[in-house]
Amino acid sequence: MQSFKFNTTASLVFESGAAGRLAEIVGMRLGRSILIVTDPGIRRLGLCDDAVASLRAAGHIVMIYDQTEANPSQACLMEAVEAGRAAHATGIIGFGGGSSLDVAKLVSLLLGSGEELDTAWGVGNAKGPRLPLVLVPTTAGTGSEVTPVSIITVGGEEKRGVSSPILLPDIAILDPDLTIGLPPPITAATGVDAMVHAIEAYSSRHANNNPLSKMLARQALQLLGANIEKAVLDGKDRKARGAMLLGSLLAGQAFANSPVAAVHALAYPIGGTFHIPHGLSNALVLPHVLRFNAPNASAVYAEIATDVFPDLVSEPGGQARCAAFIERLADLSAKLGLQPRLRDVGIGEEYLAGMARDAMKQTRLLVNNPRDVNEADALSIYRAAW
Repeated sequence: MQSFKFNTTASLVFESGAAGRLAEIVGMRLGRSILIVTDPGIRRLGLCDDAVASLRAAGHIVMIYDQTEANPSQACLMEAVEAGRAAHATGIIGFGGGSSLDVAKLVSLLLGSGEELDTAWGVGNAKGPRLPLVLVPTTAGTGSEVTPVSIITVGGEEKRGVSSPILLPDIAILDPDLTIGLPPPITAATGVDAMVHAIEAYSSRHANNNPLSKMLARQALQLLGANIEKAVLDGKDRKARGAMLLGSLLAGQAFANSPVAAVHALAYPIGGTFHIPHGLSNALVLPHVLRFNAPNASAVYAEIATDVFPDLVSEPGGQARCAAFIERLADLSAKLGLQPRLRDVGIGEEYLAGMARDAMKQTRLLVNNPRDVNEADALSIYRAAW
């Protein structure tokens, strides 16, 4: 049996209505002065109102930073840090999608340790300590509540990451009720994002690809595959919403320990340069990267094909099932209403070469891909996606 490490969030609470009991569940851990990191949409919809009321009723001082942006910039992060510093925060809550959770992680680190951000970039460089941290996801996609990674956009376009177990929160609160009002396009994009996490974790070439991650990835794909269309078509289907949230968490646990690869590497320039939401960025390149990988990964993709599409059991194994799996994934994105081509989201063909160069900067991801990817390969994949 291979050696491996497996880290995840120490405590998980999965419960409808849990956000309204936040003070009871996590208040003592966070201290008296709490900074909530969220975004304008969450605030406008009132999704965090019950949580805030719960904390204030219990005597906590609550400051809210609600300017988190999609693909958060370094400037956004530092604004949140200053908000926490001004509030003399004793604990941090990330409340929202992956962007808010990622910002909250680094706010807790930078305020708790006094580290400089420039020394924390990369894998294992953030040392801590951090402030007490609770993460409450409102989308079923990123799995950020169980990953030791925070991704920030630097210099306007480049995506940079901090990866360290210190970023794992003390508690993750999964309340399916928070996802009920999620619009169909966001439900679809974040759901596909979670599927990508599981697919890439299962097929990762990383040395820490391990039995636990593989098991979690397959369970995630079964939940996501069976429920993503239901959640998109009927956003009030609580059973489907809960299954999607749990599937996202399991996929997050999987790729937190068996890291993602070229789908994410090629998605980052799409999000960083053109500000396309991360889940949609992944969906745009997913089938094209999998087709590129197929010569090296057809057996692996065939193994998980029936987790997402059980009827593919009728396909013979190996290359035929792999090919059917990839085509069905492409069809699924279209069926969910996601734009199928790069041109459909306003990316001109003249930008593809620059995107290929930028994708090559994601070395920490590309090394995990089942097949080596060079700049010419990346450009071919983008052309196929265009």
